[in-house]
Amino acid sequence: MNIKNIFYFSFFTFYFIQGFTWNENLKFKTLMNIIDYSVSKEEFFLEYDPVYKLYRTTPIPQELGRYYQSDAYISHTDGKKGLFEKLYQWVKTYTLQQKIKLIERYVPQGKLLDIGAGTGDFLKVAAQRGWSVSGVEPEKKARDRAEEKGILLKEDKTHISDTYQVITLWHVLEHVPNLEEQISFLKEHLDAEGLLVIAVPNYRSRDAQHYGKYWAAYDVPRHLWHFSQESIRLLFIEKGFQLIGVKPMPFDAFYVSLLSEKYKTGSMNFLKGGFQGLLSNLSALKTGEYSSLIYLLKLHE
Repeated sequence: MNIKNIFYFSFFTFYFIQGFTWNENLKFKTLMNIIDYSVSKEEFFLEYDPVYKLYRTTPIPQELGRYYQSDAYISHTDGKKGLFEKLYQWVKTYTLQQKIKLIERYVPQGKLLDIGAGTGDFLKVAAQRGWSVSGVEPEKKARDRAEEKGILLKEDKTHISDTYQVITLWHVLEHVPNLEEQISFLKEHLDAEGLLVIAVPNYRSRDAQHYGKYWAAYDVPRHLWHFSQESIRLLFIEKGFQLIGVKPMPFDAFYVSLLSEKYKTGSMNFLKGGFQGLLSNLSALKTGEYSSLIYLLKLHE
């Protein structure tokens, strides 16, 4: 091995080890002030709940809907204006296939409800694979975009009366105002042998710790709750669910780190953001604390 290769090996080994040990002795603040960098530039606070090991956003705006009215909110616009949005849509296309394949390992077919369906892309893929699909999306512009794709969505969950073999919430649980009411709804509408799939950001990830108040996945005030793995376990077990699996969402570390870098420095630095995303994923290989996680739950027998 020549000197150049030794240098590169030593450099990446150092960061590899650093990434592995990042999460071992974390101390979390009980109160954090966070800016809404993407829409309003207003300041909000995160209050730590020691019972459920999560953070709550406060205050909750009375007109929360206006904080979603932005072209920066890609999941509601299907935006492809710049390189970042094009990369987001390319990754989304790939991950949609991976999501439905993950579900089919547990439930091969049936009725599927997607809550917070956005512009309907996940339901479209599921329908193409033979699922009977339904969805809920409160934002009208997103529902209209889904309808253009042949996916008709309900405005809210009061229009849902069936039970489903699968219910999914892809980065949605952090948005709901009333967690207890939402979990009760999920329990009521999930088939006795059904699968509940929840994906949320993880404030214990390395990228969250690196970027601190600039971490894009805090996304206040749209994100009202900020979860750890323990949060999900505590919230759902007491409501009669059992956690049967936790899966990583490694692409989220890159997406969130790139946005966080922009919030921190004012510019989208693909090299720095991408590198922090890589370090976060390397750290998570040991700790399990990925930037976002998918939780697979079933009702207790």
